[in-house]
Amino acid sequence: MRIRLLSENTINQIAAGEVIERPASAVKELVENAIDAGAENINVIMIDGGRKLISVSDDGTGMSPKEMELSIERHATSKLREDDLTDIQTMGFRGEALPSIASVSRFSMSSRVKGSDESWRLDINGGKKSPLQPAGLNQGTRIEVRDLFYATPARLKFLKAQRTEFNYALDVVKRLALAHPQISFSLMDGERRAFRVSANQGELLDARLMRLTAVLGSDFGDNALAIEVSRDVDGEMISLGGYAGLPTYHRGNAQHQFLFVNGRPVKDKLLTGAVRGAYMDFLARNKHPVLALFLEVPTHMVDVNVHPAKAEVRFRDSGLIRGLIVGSLKRALTEAGHRAATTVSRSALGSFQTGSAAHNLPQYSGQSRSGRATFPAPPTAYGSGLSDRATASQMPLEEGFGIDEPSAKSPDDFPSHDFPSQDFPMGAARGQLHETYIISQTSDGIIIVDQHAAHERLVYERMKHQLMENIVPRQALLIPEVVELEQDAVGRLLARADDFKEMGLYFEAFGEGAIVVREMPALLGDADIKGLIRDMADELVELDQALSLKERMEEVCSSMACHGSVRAGRRLNVTEMNGLLREMEQTPHSGQCNHGRPTYVELKLSDIEKLFGRR
Repeated sequence: MRIRLLSENTINQIAAGEVIERPASAVKELVENAIDAGAENINVIMIDGGRKLISVSDDGTGMSPKEMELSIERHATSKLREDDLTDIQTMGFRGEALPSIASVSRFSMSSRVKGSDESWRLDINGGKKSPLQPAGLNQGTRIEVRDLFYATPARLKFLKAQRTEFNYALDVVKRLALAHPQISFSLMDGERRAFRVSANQGELLDARLMRLTAVLGSDFGDNALAIEVSRDVDGEMISLGGYAGLPTYHRGNAQHQFLFVNGRPVKDKLLTGAVRGAYMDFLARNKHPVLALFLEVPTHMVDVNVHPAKAEVRFRDSGLIRGLIVGSLKRALTEAGHRAATTVSRSALGSFQTGSAAHNLPQYSGQSRSGRATFPAPPTAYGSGLSDRATASQMPLEEGFGIDEPSAKSPDDFPSHDFPSQDFPMGAARGQLHETYIISQTSDGIIIVDQHAAHERLVYERMKHQLMENIVPRQALLIPEVVELEQDAVGRLLARADDFKEMGLYFEAFGEGAIVVREMPALLGDADIKGLIRDMADELVELDQALSLKERMEEVCSSMACHGSVRAGRRLNVTEMNGLLREMEQTPHSGQCNHGRPTYVELKLSDIEKLFGRR
């Protein structure tokens, strides 16, 4: 077979296969062109998920007739100055989008240059161009793409359902809208307007938050932490801005993570990995934070010419970028202190069913001699076994968290003046429910604390601090504990024995398929040693090998803290409960446990009054 040149139309169709994967890809390219044209308003209309029609109109600078004809030629662009791929300052630069779209659809483009009295229209049918003709259009450009992929039926067969394709396009428009808060965007699905945001003015950080709130909802604005940091690298500035959600405000997938590089929405493994690394201390593996980060990098330090779709980027110094993201996010989360997401409280309030409780009220047992209805008396503590449980043996807790051995007093024995002030952020302890939840009173509401989750975070943060300072106190076991495991699990643990020793956990081989534990971190107290060791072996299997040693050890610390924290079912006295609250106020990240669950729920008095019809 002899070598020959492909036809221009075939070349365009091949390019279309790379650039225009689905209707959402066409929407992305056309909207980005509108942004580059300086548009202030961009309107998108789709019919049948983009199969029948994609219309994108803007009020940008527009094109002259000559520019219109040139724009549909391959690799013709107004955006790449002096053919320098290291200095790309626009959304598009390859000059492939319009000819690619026109080669696989019935394409129409109308445009009017700013200040001109004439507008023109150019039609292309499957790559065949018609002569220019006058059109009626105000300033800007309108492009209509009809019957997408009719010229390539094979690609048409692989499109998904109408709603699915439209949602892909909706995600594209939302991401571009987040990147450019100074532009108004609109997306219609036939007769229905699915998305609309107005242009935001003012400071960039404030404008971004307004746009983020409009796109993601007011909950994000209530639970977002501002990120604004810059770093000087060889005389050039790299900046990171945006907003990151609290760990307790998370989602089940990563679809609500928006990452931008120089105003370009990207889905880059380096950036998503950095986000995961920053939050790995606070979220379970199947939970994902909600955030929007805007990275500004000198153009010569980033390569956006990686893929025709321009969704991936490459950094000259990837370690610097990752460190900037991880460090900035961790700093913001630390400064948040014990703050938890407001959605936790709203979810708790929503679970109350004020009308259904009447079905469970005790039934009256007739009438007394006075004629009044009588109810059975509630069981007393003396007959319910509460006093027996109150004097049961307790698990000792480590010093330093204000939780000591229970005193002989019960909570009812403390006079009111012994309670600390309720003006503390976490309030003053007023009781304990089901030996699991601490009830605290604040100046304007109540707080319900999960004692195990809260203490788990406190132990973990102390272990991290001790590990960082290389001052982990250890205690020798009076009787060393032998733990039987599978041989491969033993091998994994022994390979990391020195790292565990730094964390206060000292063990060694004990024949085949077993290890013997001789020392434990003092913080863990009377923990389940066998359960801890088995969990450590499992953790080493599941942890990402790409993580640094420090990150892997912090993950192991998290599991160790879970074993060493006060358990649900442990009765605490008032001093212990208040000690836990005070430590929470002073410990970073105490609003969530090591697995991303909230450690407390705060209910405002006004919300409680609404439940009882007082407001």
